[in-house]
Parts: sequence; structure tokens; C-alpha cells
Amino acid sequence: MTPGAAWLIEAARVLSFRAPRWERLEGGPWTLVALVLLSLAVGLGLQREAIDGAATFEWSAIYKSWSGTVVSVWICWLLLASAGRREPGPANVGTLVTLLVAVTLLLNLADGAMARLAPAVFGASDAWPDWARWVAWLFPMVWEGLATLRLWWRLTASGVVRVIALLLTPLPIAISGWLDPMYFWWPARSAEAGAEYSGLSLSEEVLDRQSTLIAETLRALPPSQPGLVNVYAATYAPYASQDVFMHESAVVAKTMTERFGTDRRTVQLVTNAKSQDTIPWATRPNLHRTIARIGAVMDREKDVLFLHLTSHGGRDGLLATDSYPLETEPMTPELLKQWLDEAGIRWRVISISACFSGSWIAPLADDGTLVMTAADATHTSYGCGSKSPLTFFGQAMYVDALKETWSFQQAHAQARQLIEVREKEAGKTDGHSNPQIGEGAAIGEVLKRLEAQQRGR
Repeated sequence: MTPGAAWLIEAARVLSFRAPRWERLEGGPWTLVALVLLSLAVGLGLQREAIDGAATFEWSAIYKSWSGTVVSVWICWLLLASAGRREPGPANVGTLVTLLVAVTLLLNLADGAMARLAPAVFGASDAWPDWARWVAWLFPMVWEGLATLRLWWRLTASGVVRVIALLLTPLPIAISGWLDPMYFWWPARSAEAGAEYSGLSLSEEVLDRQSTLIAETLRALPPSQPGLVNVYAATYAPYASQDVFMHESAVVAKTMTERFGTDRRTVQLVTNAKSQDTIPWATRPNLHRTIARIGAVMDREKDVLFLHLTSHGGRDGLLATDSYPLETEPMTPELLKQWLDEAGIRWRVISISACFSGSWIAPLADDGTLVMTAADATHTSYGCGSKSPLTFFGQAMYVDALKETWSFQQAHAQARQLIEVREKEAGKTDGHSNPQIGEGAAIGEVLKRLEAQQRGR
């Protein structure tokens, strides 16, 4: 039996909660180096396989994220320095550390095999429920933690040291797997955004201009016009590296002006280097200010706020933001509803053009709210790539459907049919996006008055 095979066999015994046979483990510093390099190679390969499409290699990862390893070595030293072992143990700290590296290597190999097998059995991971993805991510770490704790438990009979081991066992695993992981591969930005994208400019002039833009834009909002159902419109496009969202914001603003006369009552918030001199950035503080200002100038008893949000969306209900090098936070439906409630805005039409956006309907539900989404909570939407002029939802809803009606409900129903046909023609393989709509009990009558008003003008 080769020395390397012996280390992996004893690592398998550790992972099956059996005592390793220390007398079979022979080796020195070069054995440890070889196992560490092999473990890095396996991790590098698994990370690359997990990324679809082009990816960039981060060489600096090789000397980052070793804090978990340092903690593990310290715990090994602490255990072997303690008196009162119950069972035979390793000859020195190096042997124990080498075995733990072999354990991690073997677990990574098993994890990689499961990652290949699981889609064939359970389907693509993107279609799994959230709890299943959490279990798949946490299970290897929990297993390794329990196996390591059992190993350390065998090495000492001291109750104090056992308690210390129990408390410290999760630490190196949490550091390496969660707090400070070693990432070699990153999705290539140029694959989605184009190689020319280099981020927003954060010069003093741009920052000063942005501060002025949001103030001037909100100050210019006119008060409600008596005797009419006034629509105040706002768009929110926080993904800077893909122009499709900037384009969609402009199209939606144009449609709302042409069909509902919003014009000076429209606020566009767009994060994009190409518009940063003319349009305020789509940041959470700017959206908060916009909602508060509209709530202050509108007639809350009769006027309607229309809000369109467009970006990438996740199963976790977050609306993605990309504003490099500016650090911004993703938008959530809970926070949006809180701001709308605080502003006292009673009548709301909210449109979300993003993958998995159906998850926003329940958190935003209100008697005075109509929510329209580009997809349900479990499917992606289409047309949000860097080469897309508009998302499928933006095109179907705000270019095709609303030109024939002033009813948001009718337009959404027509857009839904158009999207299904176009997704089939485009070869969408993960199921129909299934756009959703949620209508509060009281908003319907207000929108009927708005429709009749616009038809008669």
C-alpha cells in the first residue's frame, strides 16, 4: 500500500467516526505538502466546475484565507500538549495536522462526486427549494465537524480539554467554509457586461453632481392636479454593468408619460456610468427619498404611485445591485413596503422585472396595492443579458401591451401570453417564467377611474 493511500484510508475511518490506526501513518513534511497541494488542486477544480461560462482565476487566493488552517494547527497543538490521553495518538502535531488535511481532501472528493450525481437524481440545483440548498451546503461542514470532534475526543480524557475542543471544533470549519473561504475562480465580468465596463466614476465632480441631481429631481416634482387621478411614476434600475436595465427604465418612463401623462411627475433612478451625469443613481437612500417626496406632494386619497424595479433577482427575494466600486445594498420587498407605508402612499402599482420576482407579491400585499411581476417565485425571467435591448417583460408589458389599453391588469394578462410565446421561440429551457399579479381589494376601483379618465382625454 502506498503511503498516500494509507492516509486516505485512515481519513475515511475518521469520517466514519472510527479511530485511525496511527501506526500506519508514516510521513514527514513532504507528505503534508503533497496532501495540501492535492487538496488545493481538487478545490480549484471543483470551484471552476461550479461556474458556468467564462471565469477569471484569482492567483491571490493562494495566499489568502489560511486563518482557518492556523486555528486548526493551534487546536492540534493544544490537544497533544494536554495530559491524560485515553487512546494511542499521533507521534506529533504534524501527523495530526496531516491527517486532518487528508480528511478535508477526502470530503472534498466526496462532495464533488455528489455535486455531479445530485443533478441527475434531483434535478438542477437552481430548481431546489431554499432549504435543500442550505442542507447541501451545510452537510459536508457539519459532517467534518462531528468527525473531527470525535477524533479530538479520543485524544484526551481531560474534561476541561474536551469542553475546549467542543467549543473550538466549529471555528476552523466556519472560518474556512463561510467567514474566510478560498475562492480561486470568479465569473468573468466580461461575459455578461462586456470587457469595456470598468465601473462607475467616483470622482469628486460626479459625486457632487449626483447629490445635486437627486435634490433637483425631487424638488421639481409638481403637486397634485385637482380633479384628476394623477399618476406619479418612478423607476429603479440598480445594475450598472448591463445597459438593458437603463434602457428599460427609459422605455417605462416614456410609456408612462405617453399613456398616463406622468411627464414631470416621473423620477428615474438608474445606476449606470453612461447616465450618471443626467440621472440620479438607483441606490436605496435615493429610492427612500423619492418615495417620501412623492408621498409629500401627491394627493394620497386619489393619486397613484407607479413604481417599476428592474434588475437581476434571486430566490432569496433580493433585487441585485451592481455599482462597482460604489458599495450598495440589494433592495427587499419588506423594506420597500415599510417605506411606502411610512410615506402614507395609499394607492400603489408596483412592477418588478426580475427573476423569481413572484416572491415579492406576498410581502407587498395590501388592499391598495397592485403588484405585477416578470416571473413567479421559482422561475427565471428572460432577456436580462448584456446583449438584450429590453427584458421580455419590459418589451411585452410596456411596449406592446400598454399601447392598447390603460388597464394594468389587462396589459399584464396580454404580456403574459406574449412572453410565453417568445420564451418558447427563444428556447428557454427552465420552464415558463410565469408572470404573476397580485391585486388588493381596493385598488381595482381606483385603477378603473384612472382608465376611464385616460380613455376620455
